[in-house]
Amino acid sequence: MTGPKIRTALGCTLAFALACGTTAAQADVQAGRAKARMCTVCHGELGVSTAPNTPNLAGQPEFYLTEQLKAYRSGKRANEIMTVIAKPLTDAEIADLSAWFASITIEAKPPK
Repeated sequence: MTGPKIRTALGCTLAFALACGTTAAQADVQAGRAKARMCTVCHGELGVSTAPNTPNLAGQPEFYLTEQLKAYRSGKRANEIMTVIAKPLTDAEIADLSAWFASITIEAKPPK
């Protein structure tokens, strides 16, 4: 990348980070881990689901998890269970949950 392209990319990254509100530095991973106990029934102990229609949360990008929880909370995204669960969550709780699930490392291994 050349100078102007790098500056543009950095500017876009900064604008995105500011638009996201709570940053990873503000999120409390351990508080998210404690709060995530309510998620284990459907999403598994460490965010890896065993249910066929339930997504894995472990290793997902923090910004993605935050946006999806906020969408469930606002009603922009609908799911019978998640809408009820997300409705009472605060922005700080959403940030903590997102930080926890994003902090879990997932390794993919190709088949032999």
